[in-house]
Amino acid sequence: MDLRTLRDISAITDPIERARAISRAMTEQQGLTEEAARLRRGAIAEAREAGHTLEEIAGALGVSPGRVSQMRKGPTAKAPEPPASKGARVIVQRALPTDPATRGSVSLFLVEAERQGISPERQMLYIGPEPAREHVAACLKVQPGDEIIARRKMMTANGVPVRIATSYFRADLFSGTRIAEPEFVKPSLQSAILALGYAFGHADETLTARPATTFEGETLDLDPGEWVVQVLRASYSTEGTPVHTLETICAATRHLFTIGQVGGLDEF
Repeated sequence: MDLRTLRDISAITDPIERARAISRAMTEQQGLTEEAARLRRGAIAEAREAGHTLEEIAGALGVSPGRVSQMRKGPTAKAPEPPASKGARVIVQRALPTDPATRGSVSLFLVEAERQGISPERQMLYIGPEPAREHVAACLKVQPGDEIIARRKMMTANGVPVRIATSYFRADLFSGTRIAEPEFVKPSLQSAILALGYAFGHADETLTARPATTFEGETLDLDPGEWVVQVLRASYSTEGTPVHTLETICAATRHLFTIGQVGGLDEF
């Protein structure tokens, strides 16, 4: 995302569409610049002056009204006092590898969280094309920058954001299918993949701890300096076709990872 792109977005007449275009660009590039944040603050301020409520803007951007308030004030403003619900410590367990029955359910996160007595929710942030970043391109066996299909959602536990999960698919294989359609795929994403004739062969899973990007920090409502754990799962069919790459960004301080072996083969 360069300055020319930002100037083109700033020329969009409708302020909500302008703010949404900026958010989409930041999501696709997985990085924010100070200029982008400034333009977004201006778009949100203009939308408010035009009579749009915080709830309307938040709904268009896929965030909470409180998050919009923070966007408006910018990085130098004093952060608002967090609501009482944010004070409760939330720890969500994430099993690696995942039990096959859980992964094949309507939602891995919903099933895992409910078993732990946590109230889970998920919100779709974006569905559509975006350029493949280098590590995703390697998993899907395409070139960096090639257009792929992304399905990005945020998970909350007891009202606290804990994960951003993005499913990536090759556009040449999944464009025009249910995978590329808006909203959640029913009954499940797994069933839609199977219905297209892909049988699961194997998956490679990589876990990485790193500092959060600006987009991740804003979306997960992280404190400055907080880290995330990135779980990258590349799944292939029995023929070796790269079918599904899932990138899960977990708020590191809100997760407990249980590492085991399939088939009850754990050892000390």
